[in-house]
Amino acid sequence: MLHAVQPGDGGVARVVADLVRGQLAAGLRVAVACPPGTELAAAVRAEGADAYDWTVGRDPGPRLLRETRGLARLIRATGPALVHAHSAKAGLCARLALRGRLPTVYQPHAWSFEAVTGTTAALALRWERWAAARWTARVVCVSGAERLRGEAAGVRASWSVIHNGVDTDRFAPGPADGTGAALPGVPGQGPAASPGGAGPDAGPLVVCVGRLCRQKGQDVLLDAWPAVLDAVPDARLVLVGDGPEAERLRAAAGAAVRFAGAVADTAPWYRAADVVVLPSRWEGMALAPLEAMASGRPVVVADVDGARESLPPGHEALCLVPPGDPAALAAALRRLLGRPGLRHSLGREAREHVLSRFDVRRTGAAVAELYRELAGVRGTEHREPIAQ
Repeated sequence: MLHAVQPGDGGVARVVADLVRGQLAAGLRVAVACPPGTELAAAVRAEGADAYDWTVGRDPGPRLLRETRGLARLIRATGPALVHAHSAKAGLCARLALRGRLPTVYQPHAWSFEAVTGTTAALALRWERWAAARWTARVVCVSGAERLRGEAAGVRASWSVIHNGVDTDRFAPGPADGTGAALPGVPGQGPAASPGGAGPDAGPLVVCVGRLCRQKGQDVLLDAWPAVLDAVPDARLVLVGDGPEAERLRAAAGAAVRFAGAVADTAPWYRAADVVVLPSRWEGMALAPLEAMASGRPVVVADVDGARESLPPGHEALCLVPPGDPAALAAALRRLLGRPGLRHSLGREAREHVLSRFDVRRTGAAVAELYRELAGVRGTEHREPIAQ
């Protein structure tokens, strides 16, 4: 199997790395084509799979022909039975390179036409309609809402909905007191920025994990934060991640907001949090809320694709807010920060929910079954996980 991937970091990279790990365990021969020097390339090689350097940018442009030819060479060199393309740019290049000559699975991880506006959005939508109908053996959506959005936009395809999953062993609650081990300080911001080292009298901690970019909506969270502090003056906020909006967000943030930057392991930050928030403008199904819930933490998320499907039944009223609405976001955070008992019960229910529905082994088994259907690819027996 060849996974063609752009980007090589963030949630998409974590999804692919988990798939590769499971596919290797199932006895499949797996290779990944992705940008060199990325966290995905390192993770794939650490698992023992082949990672091929594919020089490719995030956006379409004058390099598209060269990028497509580069991927075509890798496809010829690896000789896969099936190509699984992840996100818009890889989906564009892979389908142009193959044009249906091999079974091609395309996984948008959120639709490209949602990320742009005007003429660019119209062109992206026109491409998705064309390529899905002609050169795509299966479009894999990570939520039913993502599929419905594609269908409503006129994308006609053979569909599968396979929810994202997370490693429920790696993302698990901390010790019995509900806190994680002490964390390293945040670079350039002093020890106060380290939630694990803040001491027992520190105020409640809100953590946002995600690439610092328009999609993830950290600017909406910063707009909401003064209203949170009005009600909970000792509350603390940490943004974990890096990205193109980092400088602008730092300039807009107040002294009560800390930036952790990109971190190798987000699990300790989830365990240190009292509430995890992700105010995205669009998603397919975000990984960060699933990871947080697996860690036993309540989440507040924007009502974008995949959010309702990811939440436990009954959590919508407390944990779901309209996208781009700072007032609603602040109200939801104030409500949870002021009620420790409610946070504990929501976190416990969230952990049980992820164990039963979003274990990464379940995702891997569904993808393996899809490969068998499309290309007759078989590995060793892949059992469904047992809920704990």
